[in-house]
Amino acid sequence: MKKLVFICLTLCALNVFAQQKSESSKLGNHDLKYRVSFPAIILGNIGKGGERTNTEHIELHVKRELDAKNIVGVKLATWRLFQPMGIQWWDGLRGKIDSETEFYPGYLRETGVGISYQRMLWKGLFASVEVLPLYKTYLDLDDKKIANGFKLYNSYHVGYHFAFGKKKQFFIEPQFHCNVWHFDTNTPESFKQLDNKWDSYFLFEPNLYIGIKF
Repeated sequence: MKKLVFICLTLCALNVFAQQKSESSKLGNHDLKYRVSFPAIILGNIGKGGERTNTEHIELHVKRELDAKNIVGVKLATWRLFQPMGIQWWDGLRGKIDSETEFYPGYLRETGVGISYQRMLWKGLFASVEVLPLYKTYLDLDDKKIANGFKLYNSYHVGYHFAFGKKKQFFIEPQFHCNVWHFDTNTPESFKQLDNKWDSYFLFEPNLYIGIKF
């Protein structure tokens, strides 16, 4: 049901942007002002349904260029966590954790719609910020709901925009994120015990976004 709601919200957002694009075209503006993108991490989830460590990550960005430097957008996202998000990637590399001992006694599903602002700094170099309110659903290992909560998830990005194609309509954006979530409510005690062992931020997350302009 939640996935259906997420898809409906995505389609509504795309419809609004498409209508605005149509109106702009009637006024003689044929520039590629709109863009849709998603993180490549989504591709890694294909064919892994039901796996304990599958994050079931779905994320879509719909953006509009206000001018050559400023871009605003809407972010739609949902994912499933099997362990605390605050475990830094280098903790695993240093052997600091035995990952299975940090698994939740179930899952945390987070879903939200947020906003983003992207600033082009120099050629393709950019910085961006995203604010994503998240509705949390805690589930046991049988996917039965335990509790609901709320999280305010913010992320800060630095990356580079590479455009290609005849009209430069296709693009990729390799980037690094720093993510924080200081406002986090109604976490069940069994999940909180694990969360409290780790940070309420995640630093230097590498990612690659794939998109198209229209």
